[in-house]
Amino acid sequence: MTATPKTLAWMGDRLRLLDQRRLPAETATVDCHTPDEAAEAIRNMTVRGAPAIGVTAAFALALAALRSGASDPSAMLKALRVAGETLRLSRPTAVNLAWAVDRVLEAAGNPRLDSVKAIRDAVIREAETMAFEDVEINRRIGRNGFPLVPDGARILHHCNTGALAAVEYGTALGIVRTAVERGKRVHVFVDETRPRLQGARLTAWELGRLGIPYTLITDGAAAFAMKTFGIDLCVVGCDRVASNGDTANKIGTYHLALAAQAHGVPFYVACPVSTIDLNCASGSGIRIEERDADEITRFNGMAVAPADAAVWNPAFDITPADAITAFVTENGIVRPPFRTGLAEAVRLSAVRPRFRL
Repeated sequence: MTATPKTLAWMGDRLRLLDQRRLPAETATVDCHTPDEAAEAIRNMTVRGAPAIGVTAAFALALAALRSGASDPSAMLKALRVAGETLRLSRPTAVNLAWAVDRVLEAAGNPRLDSVKAIRDAVIREAETMAFEDVEINRRIGRNGFPLVPDGARILHHCNTGALAAVEYGTALGIVRTAVERGKRVHVFVDETRPRLQGARLTAWELGRLGIPYTLITDGAAAFAMKTFGIDLCVVGCDRVASNGDTANKIGTYHLALAAQAHGVPFYVACPVSTIDLNCASGSGIRIEERDADEITRFNGMAVAPADAAVWNPAFDITPADAITAFVTENGIVRPPFRTGLAEAVRLSAVRPRFRL
């Protein structure tokens, strides 16, 4: 078993990100020195995965605090709010990004912080705490999801939800990883995940390094794989969960959930509580990011479609709550009815002490 390189690392005066655009061929890093550079790294998917995006945004505000020339607390808070708005726009679907910005701004706005230095220190400390928490939350999700994985399980997974999508360990793949670490045998069927191939490039690479057996399939083969191999469960991540359980995740998740329904396969969503948006009543209220047509019309710089082809390239889709078997959160498994269970999971995180460094 070989550990996955760290997705992100705070270097004291800059944020170092593993450049996931260059995997699996090359392991390279990018240093962000300003909040704008961090926002661009989120936008261009140098860093991706809802948990990793959230913590990156937190450290981007730490960069804003470090780079600000503000001479008084009011000016510092204004600079942080401006940086926060830029970050919110970088990828609008994943709620973790806005959640992270709000949390750091709340820490910075503590009225007891009476100097620029005090605010700067508080922002950096909050970002570091969030990074530490992310690892612990992922491990809790893995432990809570462990009973859902039978020994010898054939698991179907979409996109990438491992250590590369988080600070460390992973969410949905964290459940798989926990099962293996505790002695269960599994085999993972990995959707390639068009158009950016996060399954083929990232998940297959991670599983190989961990020594977990897998088979790579095209997205369109998922339903036939269920029929042919007898898939035991599907497990995916999420980018935003509405209060009724409708879930935004990487494009292709919806049709995977429908295929699972048709074949009687349990469909589980690994869901950090920070991804639950109780202010959003249903999936119809989730803004879906649309990305550049080149992701579909070109491959490795080569045209694979007519130059004048009309293209629709949503980065995410919405899986309706009735196609989801259960959510696995750090506060336990949430089964239908989802509205009450998701609200309770959020409440538990609000009343429990936060992890601390």
